[in-house]
Order: sequence, then structure tokens, then C-alpha cells
Amino acid sequence: MTGDEIRHLPLEDLHIQAGARFGAFAGWNMPLTYPAGVMKEHLHTREHVGLFDISHMKLFEVAGPDAIGLLGKACPLDPGTLPISQSKYTLLLNETAGVIDDLIVTRLGDNRFMVVANAGNAAVDEAHLSSLTKGLDVTIKPLDRVFLAIQGPEAWAALSRAGIETGTLVFMHGIEPRPDWFMTRSGYTGEDGFEIGLPENDARELLAKLLEDERVLWIGLAARDSLRLEAGLCLHGNDITPDTNPVDAGLMWAIAKDIRASGNFVGADALRALMTRGPIEKRVGLKPEGRQPVRAGAVLVDADGNTAGRVTSGGFGPTTGFPVAMGYVSAPLAGNGSQVFADVRGARVPLEVHSLPFTPHRYRKG
Repeated sequence: MTGDEIRHLPLEDLHIQAGARFGAFAGWNMPLTYPAGVMKEHLHTREHVGLFDISHMKLFEVAGPDAIGLLGKACPLDPGTLPISQSKYTLLLNETAGVIDDLIVTRLGDNRFMVVANAGNAAVDEAHLSSLTKGLDVTIKPLDRVFLAIQGPEAWAALSRAGIETGTLVFMHGIEPRPDWFMTRSGYTGEDGFEIGLPENDARELLAKLLEDERVLWIGLAARDSLRLEAGLCLHGNDITPDTNPVDAGLMWAIAKDIRASGNFVGADALRALMTRGPIEKRVGLKPEGRQPVRAGAVLVDADGNTAGRVTSGGFGPTTGFPVAMGYVSAPLAGNGSQVFADVRGARVPLEVHSLPFTPHRYRKG
């Protein structure tokens, strides 16, 4: 396959049957919307159950006597302290503490972990992890799985009706309920929900059962984006990149204090220098005035017209009822209520710095 070739989801035929409108994302032909439209898809997920095909994302099994050592070197994380079934949001950093990718790591055994990587970064992530295995007894195995997200307040009930019991699973925990299945209680919508990696035949069987339930609706990439933006969650490639760091991005909560102080991970020295320096800019929520969304790429200025930052994600918030955005502003302007301005089609649009998330998270934590 050439680098420009578009990849297709294993279940693309189902999306065509469902009336999906497709577009390219991270090298994949992805369902952007379905006949219900972005607004209804978004609100249905908040109120009932949204069903997402996220098979463009990649699952890696990291296993072997040195699995803990590899992940502890690759990420600002102590994998050995994770209880079995615990999932952890973490970062893959380069030598300058730039964010190569953000990952979810789940401990499945003493020396076995599942790593979920973002679609456009899967090959880079695998190569980076492999480069750190010299002298280590560890394997990195990319898994061929369909990956589904079932999100929303009635997700557990819809899965139960389909024969998948989830009662003991709480937020940021993962299990293997059946051979070659991986299921976590997590997601990227801010709602309670699950992500399930499973073989294609099993996926088709599960989907047939789920879609018999009137509470369940296919959701496209456009609503997935508006849901995660309202929830204040970063999209790698937009809100975090190899040119941004955890200090400025406000992601230091994902790194334990003892790891910050003494962890021996790639980028550790650079991260400690950045912590000492403090943030020059900060990732913030932004609420545009009026009804006009401000999109990614817009340059922000202060009241005097001086460059003050940039918008990295933006759109309309169907739940909030107003436009929402995320971006970076210079540290002195990062306080809630501060005002910056963006040029939108020749109009100067004021934006107010707004706390994240825009909508409360509703995870099941216990």
C-alpha cells in the first residue's frame, strides 16, 4: 500500500447500507454522517446510545518479561503499579517532550498490556516502540480487530440486551470477556460508554443485535468530533502534536508526581526543564460570541491586535447550544473570562476563555 492509498473499514458495507456519507480521515475512508445528521447524532449519543466504528484506531498487545520496562521507558508512566484491568491515559513523548501520540494503556496480566493508538499515528507509534526494545524481552503485536465504541447513558442497557454484561466494569478498566475480545469502559464523548475490539465475524453478530434496539444509532465522525470537543478532550494532530508538550497542553494530570520527578522515560529531562520554566501558553476552552463557530487554524489576537494564540479545534456545540472551541493562548490571557479575538471571514469575533469541559463528564466511576 502506498502512503497516499485510502484504507477501508472492514465493515464499510454496513455503513453504506446505513446511508453513511464518507470522507477521508487519517488515511481512512470514514463515515462522517448518517441520514439523521450531525445534530441528531450528537444529541442521541448524549441522551441514548451512539454506535461508532473506530476500527481506524489500532490495538497493540505488548507482552513479555520486559513489557513493564518498555512501556515505562516509552511513556511517563509506571506500568508496574497498575492493577490488573486498570486503564491509564498516557503519552508517547519524543526527546523534546513533544507529544508523538496520546494512548490508553490497559494492564491485562503481570507482563501483558493492551495499547490503543490513534489512527494516523499507528505506524509511527509501532516504529517508536520497536526502537526502544533493544535488549528487552518483549513483543509488540498489532491486532487485527474491528473496534467499536458504544457511548451514552443507555449504552450498558443496550449491551445487556445484546447479551454483553458490563455491570462490574467501571470507568478506565478493561477486560477480555471472550477469546480475542477486549472491552473497556471508556470512550471519547464524555458519556458513560464502552470500547470493544473483537474479530470481524463477532462484530457483525454483535452489531446485528445492537441495531435491533431503537435506542442505538450509528454515529459518524463529525458528531464524534463535536462530542469530544464539548467534553474538552484533545484530538491528536489538532490540539496536541509533536510540537506541543504536556505542560502547555495542560496534560500534566496524566503524569504521577513521582514519575515527573524521577521517571526515566524518553523526554524526561526536557519535560522537567519545561516544568521548571512553566507554561508559555496554555490550552483552554474558548467560547465565541454569537452563533458563528470559529474553526481550527484561526489566529487569536489580544485587544491591541498582538498575536495571542490559535484555535486548534472549533465547531458548534449541539448540547451547549453555542459555538465551542479549544486552543492555545499566551499564559497571561489563560484565565477564565479573558477575551481574545479571531478574524472570521473578515469579521473580528470576540472569544471568551472558558473552563473545560463545556459539558460535564458522566463516567461511571464506581
